[in-house]
Amino acid sequence: MGDVVNLRAVRKAKVRETQAVEAQANRAKFGRTKGEKLRDAQEAARAARLLDGAKREEP
Repeated sequence: MGDVVNLRAVRKAKVRETQAVEAQANRAKFGRTKGEKLRDAQEAARAARLLDGAKREEP
């Protein structure tokens, strides 16, 4: 016969797991220093300027 499983405990464990995954994603997204954020913004601006500079002029 199978083991007895407490469904409430399983449900809570599943919620804990999803919260841990979401917390990890938030740490990666928001847990950056001011310097890292500034560097990323500068890189994005540089990429935008590079892309805009390569556009063709329409007659």
